[in-house]
Amino acid sequence: MTIAAEMLDLLRLRLGPNVPRVRALHLPPSAWNGTKEAEFGALELEDGSVGLSFLLLGDTLAELSANQRPLAGADPLALAQRWRDGQGAERALGFAAVNALSRHLFDRAGFLPPAATDSIGGIDPQPGEHIGMVGLFTPLLKQVTARGARLTVIELRADLVGRHDDHEVTLDPAALQACDKVLCTSTVLLNDTLDHILAQCTRARAVAMIGPGAACLPQPLFARGVTLLGGSWVRDVPAMLAALREGTSWSPSAYKFALAPSDLPADLRDW
Repeated sequence: MTIAAEMLDLLRLRLGPNVPRVRALHLPPSAWNGTKEAEFGALELEDGSVGLSFLLLGDTLAELSANQRPLAGADPLALAQRWRDGQGAERALGFAAVNALSRHLFDRAGFLPPAATDSIGGIDPQPGEHIGMVGLFTPLLKQVTARGARLTVIELRADLVGRHDDHEVTLDPAALQACDKVLCTSTVLLNDTLDHILAQCTRARAVAMIGPGAACLPQPLFARGVTLLGGSWVRDVPAMLAALREGTSWSPSAYKFALAPSDLPADLRDW
């Protein structure tokens, strides 16, 4: 079963009949301004739950901006199915719905994930370790290599491939088979490469998935071998959405969380 199908089944099981409807889809400016915050859109539910989704894969941002449809009152579970069944912009919209429904369930359970203590998923690189990075997180490179670890980055962009002073970039996910720990972008949930990537992490003692969009229900990811999920937890929804629409930083309105299986209370761990 794919991660999308499993996640949708879990959402249906846990949501029950009273699912909040969609209030609105919020998009950053249609022309990307180069900031991290302007890379994401947010689906808002009527109860204030917000789900983020990355919009810079292909023409996703342009397509959603050009074809905005009124979504107020829509069934978010129906939208969430587009993550499983759709392509491009539809898939991104569906994933935002999955994250919004996940947040609704966490809020309903009274659960707050713990704050992250670093930006690299708690992988704690050590001298001599081989670290894999799925997706080039340029600001995080030094946090790995400065500790004496070897770094290999898996990318989809051929123009980034090559050896650099302190890291190597390759298109071949099989390079992860030699890595002791892996730091993975949550974009693998959108481009449908999650299972292929995880299948290469045969040696890794830790696989941390990070990114603002890494805020779905964690149980299916933990069952697949992800050891930590690190996303953004929105604290001030109106301020965050206003900043998102303006393309400015919404970091003051959210905090980065780091969620391991042991952080889940027993009633959530067994979902």
